[in-house]
Amino acid sequence: MKHVVLVEDELNIAEAIRFLLSNDGWRVETLANGANAVEVIRNATPDLVMLDVMLPGKSGFEILHDLRADPALTDMPVLMLTARGQRSDRETAEKAGVSRFMTKPFSNAEMLDAVRELTAK
Repeated sequence: MKHVVLVEDELNIAEAIRFLLSNDGWRVETLANGANAVEVIRNATPDLVMLDVMLPGKSGFEILHDLRADPALTDMPVLMLTARGQRSDRETAEKAGVSRFMTKPFSNAEMLDAVRELTAK
């Protein structure tokens, strides 16, 4: 069973993603705060990390930067989600080493396609 750590503070979005991925055979671990996300991700070694950009405690950009600075996590696929689809956010994420960037709202099919693509081995 593939494992994803989802860092999303909007409960409705987190539950919708959890439902969607669970039905696709994923084990979903959710965090609503970015403060300890890097530690949780480091300990969990998931197949995929999904990060919201705007989080309490620590932003998705900060978490991504910390993940990419850790040699053990450099290649971990990271899907970043944001309600703000501005070009500057996308560019910041790309410079920080994001694997894929998605703007909310997204379709269920689009989400599943992205997750499957990022974790295809």
